[in-house]
Amino acid sequence: MIDDDRIRTVRDIINDYVKSPSLQHLRDPHSVFTVAKTIVKQLDRESGIWRKWEGERDGLLKASLGCWIPIEELRAYLNILPGPQLTATDVSQRQRAYYEEPYAKYPNDELEEGCLILFSEEKALGTELPAIIGRLTEHVEAEEERLRLEREARYKAVREDEKVAAEQRLLSGADCKWTHLKKSPECYCRSNGRTYRLTPARDKRWNLHRVTCLSPDEKGDLIGTYGGRGDASKVVAKIAYESEYR
Repeated sequence: MIDDDRIRTVRDIINDYVKSPSLQHLRDPHSVFTVAKTIVKQLDRESGIWRKWEGERDGLLKASLGCWIPIEELRAYLNILPGPQLTATDVSQRQRAYYEEPYAKYPNDELEEGCLILFSEEKALGTELPAIIGRLTEHVEAEEERLRLEREARYKAVREDEKVAAEQRLLSGADCKWTHLKKSPECYCRSNGRTYRLTPARDKRWNLHRVTCLSPDEKGDLIGTYGGRGDASKVVAKIAYESEYR
């Protein structure tokens, strides 16, 4: 469209909007957002480079992006809708254009087989494609939540195994990084066979002690107070290999 046409398009939409007799309606944020969206959609429709994707075609394609629907099946249904005939390339490249948009989400490879099985089942029953897309979207959402929970459970299990292994290493007398025993606030590390304890102090600081056993009751030798494990670790790395004087 030339600039004059674009101006006329915006003018006509605004004229229709301000015909409302309700001042409250005109000032309503949702109404303002709706008219803004209408203007943008109209301008995009007239000036977009994707000429075959008019009407409901684009919305249906967008809804199907994560559903693993065969391209030919999708193309056949889209060609029933108003507009020029689409080729398989038209459909696949329009999908690709959406996937390349910022924050776009690609379909989950782990769900492809299940989606295709469910698609075949619904097609055999005679279910219309928009309804199949809705069913597949629900399936994908449920499966992605299941996969997320499984990953979370595996991560927690690995973390728990690592925690147990760290405790065993500390108890065995081996050198180790800072480790909590059970749920105690103190943590211990061992370097060059020497054991150190960090105990919470005031103002989110930590007291570093050299100790001989893994007990909070042992007073130990205070080395200093530090802002966190990182600072304490630097001190330990230095003093653990210094000569001990008796």
